[in-house]
Amino acid sequence: GINPEYMLPIHFYGRVENTQTGVRWVDTEVVLALPYDTPIPGYMNNTVNTMRLWSARAPNDFNLRDFNVGDYIQAVLDRNLAENISRVLYPNDNFFEGKELRLKQEYFVVAATLQDIIRRYKASKFGTTESVRTAFDSFPDQVAIQLNDTHPAMAIPELMRVFLDIEKLPWSKAWEITTKTFAYTNHTVLPEALERWPVELVEKLLPRHLQIIYEINQRHLDKIRALFPKDVDRLRRMSLIEEEGVKRINMAHLCIVGSHAVNGVAKIHSDIVKSQVFKDFAELEPEKFQNKTNGITPRRWLLLCNPGLAELIAEKIGEEYVKDLSQLTKLHRFV
Repeated sequence: GINPEYMLPIHFYGRVENTQTGVRWVDTEVVLALPYDTPIPGYMNNTVNTMRLWSARAPNDFNLRDFNVGDYIQAVLDRNLAENISRVLYPNDNFFEGKELRLKQEYFVVAATLQDIIRRYKASKFGTTESVRTAFDSFPDQVAIQLNDTHPAMAIPELMRVFLDIEKLPWSKAWEITTKTFAYTNHTVLPEALERWPVELVEKLLPRHLQIIYEINQRHLDKIRALFPKDVDRLRRMSLIEEEGVKRINMAHLCIVGSHAVNGVAKIHSDIVKSQVFKDFAELEPEKFQNKTNGITPRRWLLLCNPGLAELIAEKIGEEYVKDLSQLTKLHRFV
């Protein structure tokens, strides 16, 4: 269902202003994120989770200026432009295109979700006597965010922005909490599919985030420089910013640096990730890299999709396998 009471403002464009009280991101264009909740029922266990997705809505006063000077058509077109963010998802993942609308989509879902997570965290009073939670030390104990490929990578600088600019945490504290919160799943080893956003585009769309990414990179490279003082090529290979040709941000590198765990989705894939694709990073922090073999749900892909086979298996080994897939090893005796 739709939950209009939880509608959230998402900011784009604008500029960064340094004030006495800290950094502010101002003169932005606002799009509203309207939450849609889809129930996900558990299997025979009286549990229902919700998956919260977001729809883009133009604010009510959107481009009233155009409207007032009689440019009704422009006002409507601009409104459509704002709402296009969630209208259609880019289908192609095999090749990185670098489209502005795609980056808007990625930031939109990330910013809305993080605002929602922080709202819930502040409202939940686990082990605290405060009326509203203001300390974030226990944030990583309550919140785990899995970056499914690099598409939600902007969550890293976005969470840092919230901690630094809104919650006024010092950098070291904000960074410690952020890295403990995020983990990253890599899905592709094809260089042409890896996201590399042009710096110029990020500067236009998300100027504060670019500053934060630069600062993350600076500290990251300082660490490498201290460990490998004369290895300039290593710095180039491991930088979050690629300098050749059009300056770009390597989103996979941002995910690795901003997460406490990185995984591939099959044994051979995880080995390639460690030995080839992110070799330098695996050398630096081997404990960060692990494998999580992708699973499927037997309830959907066996019980629902192939009832005949599901029935046959149940006849042979009983119905326990539906909740415990390891039971399928019992089929060996029928081979």
